Order: sequence, then C-alpha cells, then structure tokens
Amino acid sequence: MEINQIYVNLPVKDVQKTKDFWTKVGFSINEQFSDDKATCVVLNDTIYVMFLQEDYFMTFTNKPVAKENTSQVLVAVGLNSREEVDKIVNIAVENGAWQHEEPQDYGWMYQNSFWDPDGHGWNITFADMSQMPAE
Repeated sequence: MEINQIYVNLPVKDVQKTKDFWTKVGFSINEQFSDDKATCVVLNDTIYVMFLQEDYFMTFTNKPVAKENTSQVLVAVGLNSREEVDKIVNIAVENGAWQHEEPQDYGWMYQNSFWDPDGHGWNITFADMSQMPAE
C-alpha cells in the first residue's frame, strides 16, 4: 500500500480568519476544497489541512470538539532548514499565533512550535538525518 495524499481535518471557529492566518504564514489555499464551511490549506503537493467550521466538523464524528483549554493533536511539519523553521514560527506569532515553547536544539534536529489562533499545536522541525546519533 502506498499513501498518495494526506488530509488532516481540524475544527475551527472562524473559517475566514483561519484562511487569512495561514495565507499570511505563507501557504496557499486550494479553493476547489474550500467554501464558507471549510478551507483547504496546501502544505505541499500531497499534504493538506482541512480546517472545518466546528458545526461542519461535527458532521464527520460523534465525538465532541475538544474544549479550548485542551489539546488532542500536535501536528509536526518538517522543513529544510533551521532558518525556515524560525521564519514560519515568527510569521505565525506575528499574525495571531502564540509560542508553544522555547526552540529545542538537539544538534542534529531543531524544533520550534506554536499554537495557531484556534489552539492547534504545530511543531515545526528541521532534522539532518545524517547527523542523527546512533543511539
């Protein structure tokens, strides 16, 4: 089996606000999969995030949406450099996100993170696998 696309679905309170945020961070929107109930943020050619209005999200599950002071998922995204990691996190924070924790530098791997305006956690990383410790 070979997976050819990934769609992560996350609930949001305001689709337009979410669309505006992710556009400012630097990602494009797939308008074919977007309307007043959902917006499709393109992370790359095969990975997409569907941000669904909470009421619409509830049509896909019988479980309640997590309350604002809880978390149910942290999305980790790998980039090609430490500079790209910090750039994305800084732009996100400048546009309404908040810092999740201080950046973590493990030598071979670097991570920075934020909570988006809807409270979803994003761990943005760069890893040089050739430098990964053997143990």
